[in-house]
Amino acid sequence: MVHGKTTLLNCISTIDKVTSGNIFINGKNITKLKGNDLNRFRREELGFIFQDYYLLDNLTVRELTIQRVKPKEIDNRVKDIAKKLGIFEILKKYPYQVSGGQKQRIASARAIITNPKLVLADEPTGALDSKSARQLLENFELLNQKVEATILMVTHDAFTASYASRILFIKDGKIFNELV
Repeated sequence: MVHGKTTLLNCISTIDKVTSGNIFINGKNITKLKGNDLNRFRREELGFIFQDYYLLDNLTVRELTIQRVKPKEIDNRVKDIAKKLGIFEILKKYPYQVSGGQKQRIASARAIITNPKLVLADEPTGALDSKSARQLLENFELLNQKVEATILMVTHDAFTASYASRILFIKDGKIFNELV
């Protein structure tokens, strides 16, 4: 049983272990993954946008976004994503030097830079102004359409949810309604 939306994301991302049942992604039981297989799943197939950002203050914005990208592709990918998310001008800054909305966009860039097959987003637009939120959601749409990534997003915001093709309503740990 899932008690909360963030707990659900944490279980799918393998941050938390499930107490019962299994989670299958692309036909693979991720609850059984261990060691290198678990690390590979997290690195290659998953992007996560945390509600609290989890940015390291000793890395610049650029360094935070280049993780797990092939060296030949780094510059182009970072510049492209940074321009799309409106953080290009701050690539040399550190997280403590930028606003909350910029931190959220940095966390989003970090999650989508590798073109993962699954992006888990916990209130991804919560700290963003409407323009930045729209840019991020449009990037999610592109990732969904061009890379065929699944975006699993937790939100309480109707505008953010309106970008989804399928909406599940969770109440008291259970799905109680669905919109397609």
